[in-house]
Amino acid sequence: MDSEKVCCERENHVRIHREGTKIIQIGNRKIGGGNPILIQSMTNTRTEDVQATVAQILELERAGCEIVRCTVPTMEAAEAFAEIKKQIHIPLVADVHFDYKMAIAAMENGADKIRINPGNIGSADKVKAVVEAARERGIPIRVGVNSGSLEKELVEKYHGVTAEGIVESALDKVHMIEDLGYDNLVISIKSSDVLMCVRAHELLADKTIYPLHVGITESGTVQSGNIKSAVGLGLILYQGIGDTIRVSLTGNPVEEIRSARLILRTLGLRRGGIEVVSCPTCGRTRIDLIGLAASVEKLVEEYPLDIKVAVMGCAVNGPGEAREADLGVAGGTGEGLLFKKGEILRKVPEDQLLDALKEELEHWNETVF
Repeated sequence: MDSEKVCCERENHVRIHREGTKIIQIGNRKIGGGNPILIQSMTNTRTEDVQATVAQILELERAGCEIVRCTVPTMEAAEAFAEIKKQIHIPLVADVHFDYKMAIAAMENGADKIRINPGNIGSADKVKAVVEAARERGIPIRVGVNSGSLEKELVEKYHGVTAEGIVESALDKVHMIEDLGYDNLVISIKSSDVLMCVRAHELLADKTIYPLHVGITESGTVQSGNIKSAVGLGLILYQGIGDTIRVSLTGNPVEEIRSARLILRTLGLRRGGIEVVSCPTCGRTRIDLIGLAASVEKLVEEYPLDIKVAVMGCAVNGPGEAREADLGVAGGTGEGLLFKKGEILRKVPEDQLLDALKEELEHWNETVF
């Protein structure tokens, strides 16, 4: 069975549940209803600093971010949305806590979606004011609940923080907004406990038709956070649950986009971008494979190609893996064989391998197979 057929079968498997969710328009993009799972991130600049925030968003766009969120802790930040919106190309989401006036101001200044927790936004009248402002502009509301902010009564009811309590909290807030006659909603339930988060999404998916924003919150640094996010998002998304994702990492938010793209591609939910495979090295390796693989992974980010590149270290598995890839190298002693579409092109000295791969990538679309 070829890789393209396997990819299609995986995609069909996980699309089944997502196709039943409600379609929500966010700026010029749509989630839910079987639409592609969109990748999100959040800026870590001061939103009031328009120049810095725009610069970071444009960097995120180049990495593949499709929806971006900015915090709105002050009125100045809400007003900055108007200028930020003019300079970016993806939907802009306002993240608001505690002060309902910030949510309204962000919408007035062009927010494409708002993220609130009705439990901390204030009284019923304040929630109603936010909903009315969203209704007037057709702006979706993301109802977010984190395990760390679960209400005391639900902690007592379920004898601790549990998946069941998180789901009940989220649905209570959804019903609060539905009772105000508004259903342009996205739901987010997050926990830093991976298995609790997975279980909560499994429970929620059967209880709502709203699209779900999925992520493992406060997952940690780039290393530990990537592992937790890959496990958690993998388990959730493979069940057909989730319509948009964020990989939450402590670090440069661009790393979140790289990780999200790789998770989606690994699950067969996203095509495009160069996949790099490389061997783990062993005592047979006679070239600097670790350095070469790292350089290749960085190199391929520049090319919008949907191909597989193999970087292999020796003659045991190297030639076979390289032949299965669209492009690849298999190391020898101070040199490597360059492969393309299963054929050996030439033998290349070690210090020229990266340049040889780059040359092939530069002229990839000029070749007819």
